[in-house]
Amino acid sequence: MHNSKHRDSLLHISRRGALRWYYAWLIRGLAIALALLVCALITTLITHLDPMAVFSSIFSASFSTPRRTWVLFQNIAMLLGVALALIPAFSMKFWNLGGEGQMLAGGLASAACMICFKDIFPGWLIIVLMVVSCLVAGAVWGLIPAFFKAKFHTNETLFTLMMNYVAIQLVSYFIIIWEVPKGAGKIGIINQSTMKGWLPSVAGQKYLLNIIIAAVMTVLMYVYLRYSKHGYEISVIGGSVNTARYIGIKVDRVIMRTMVLSGALCGLIGMLLVGGTDHTLTTSITGGRGFTAVMVAWLAKFNPVWMIATSFLLVFLEKGSGEISTNFGLNQSFSDILTGIILFFILGSEFFIQYRLSFRHSSK
Repeated sequence: MHNSKHRDSLLHISRRGALRWYYAWLIRGLAIALALLVCALITTLITHLDPMAVFSSIFSASFSTPRRTWVLFQNIAMLLGVALALIPAFSMKFWNLGGEGQMLAGGLASAACMICFKDIFPGWLIIVLMVVSCLVAGAVWGLIPAFFKAKFHTNETLFTLMMNYVAIQLVSYFIIIWEVPKGAGKIGIINQSTMKGWLPSVAGQKYLLNIIIAAVMTVLMYVYLRYSKHGYEISVIGGSVNTARYIGIKVDRVIMRTMVLSGALCGLIGMLLVGGTDHTLTTSITGGRGFTAVMVAWLAKFNPVWMIATSFLLVFLEKGSGEISTNFGLNQSFSDILTGIILFFILGSEFFIQYRLSFRHSSK
């Protein structure tokens, strides 16, 4: 029986229709503006510092010198590259959290080429071998969890996470094998005197090649997902596996093929880090990009073009937080608090993009 005294809630949450892209980014922009106001208030109350001086430090961390700007774009390119590698799998709802391991596999294969072939092959051939080996290593690291998912319905989230730890231990093992000098626990700069296996600079800029590769990856991934047959199959599987099977898509094959692509691209980023940026191999060379890239991809709704903006935002905030700690003698925790507040507002804005709040007047 209907209770006549029942009153509807004053606040009602309903799902929005598709917002135009500029409305969605307006909401995100307002969220960032509110986050900056909250950060300014907290900075004033806790540290009694001028908030504008703090924000100026965040900006100067990335743009005060040409070198800082190049480093910023290099870091954006590497984070964007990993995010691009993950989105084919994410688009079909295969939650690949193994980007770290796939990058390490590619980096390990590249370092092996640099060390084992330095006295055998010329530099250009070593680079060719590095490219081939990093793609194969990353592809294998992505194929293993995909095979077990397709054939035995294992949990891909846990499987890819575990593969990260296996990769870390493999890298640790070979670091001890190749360490210089013995007992140092690290490889050091590989081929420092000959620079064999070092990726060439473009127009005199060390990082420009990596940035160009990331830009090309962005264009190709956009075309692949939007206009190719493979991209169509991925989107259908992401919408409904049963529908995909009904219309004749071989789901198991697409899962494995997509993870081979995802792993290979992560392996390529690992090669760029070893051969183009750091010229060494460590267990921390990936810098957590495999996990940060998940946020980049999610914030951009798996759109390769918008991922440029989200990559920029996260890298910019990370560099700015470190600058605050240095300039004002604050510990890293305070800068992390400011970064966390900004990310909280950005993530919260996604709720208002997806849902509408409406208020009902209470009836007498």
